[in-house]
Amino acid sequence: MKIAVVGTGAMGSVYAGLLADAGNEVWAIDVWQAHLDVIREQGLRIEGASGDRTVHSLNVAQSPDAAGICDLVIIATKASGVGAAAKSIAPIVGDSTLVLTIQNGLGAGERIAQYRSTDNILLGVAGGFGASIKGPGHVHHNGMELIRVGEMRGGLTDRVQRVAAVWQEAGFKVKAFEDINQLIWEKFICNVTFSAPCTVFERTLGEIMSDPFSWQIARGCALEAYDTARAKEIQLSFTDAEKYVLEFGSKMPDARPSMLLDHLARRPSEIDAINGMVPVVAVAVGTRAPYNEVVTAIVKSRESAF
Repeated sequence: MKIAVVGTGAMGSVYAGLLADAGNEVWAIDVWQAHLDVIREQGLRIEGASGDRTVHSLNVAQSPDAAGICDLVIIATKASGVGAAAKSIAPIVGDSTLVLTIQNGLGAGERIAQYRSTDNILLGVAGGFGASIKGPGHVHHNGMELIRVGEMRGGLTDRVQRVAAVWQEAGFKVKAFEDINQLIWEKFICNVTFSAPCTVFERTLGEIMSDPFSWQIARGCALEAYDTARAKEIQLSFTDAEKYVLEFGSKMPDARPSMLLDHLARRPSEIDAINGMVPVVAVAVGTRAPYNEVVTAIVKSRESAF
């Protein structure tokens, strides 16, 4: 399969590298020239849960135009970059090209829909990776739990099953789902629990969970997100939100959310698509989200100094 991965940060590089190592023609598209130069000249080193390897078969480009029409385009940018990425991929999207977007938070599909028809859009949720960039051409990931994919409009189609099979052949644990929006919300609740609280207190997931004071805040963020999901009539697979997020966090207690890593590097984060989305949805469904309002304000205040 011919695949373009638009946005080859930590997670995007893991996707691109393993898919290329499995024999697919993969194009890594990113604006970070130093990263692309190292990949072109020395290969992409990936270490972590999938082993330690250097992938030499990746094609690289700063613009999607170089790739030509692809079978699958994976948008792996941060949430704030999804719209621009969707606009940029027009030259590589044909009538049968599928566009799979995998982001934290809510609203990725709607951002793409501003620029493209939603007929060929698939949504994805990645769980249990905790990836980071060690340097240009070098990424690491703590886990490799499960990638969930589904049609934006719902339904378990042959094409989403084919995409899942390609990922599985590359060594990923992947499953196609009929209702991907349920899974997006379940991941969203976990992200809300840890992203901003870990950033505000500069702690790992385990450190947040073990401290009763910071956990009170993280738990409050989780319950507010859970309440908004229930008000929206999202069909969640659990009824005990605190137990659910504690089980999630216990699988990788030493992990630091990407939002915290962004702040340590003095980069803007995805706060608007994660904790910042809870108050937005809460207003629409008639619930309240004071914990998320406060941690969002703290994070955005810090970002204003970057």
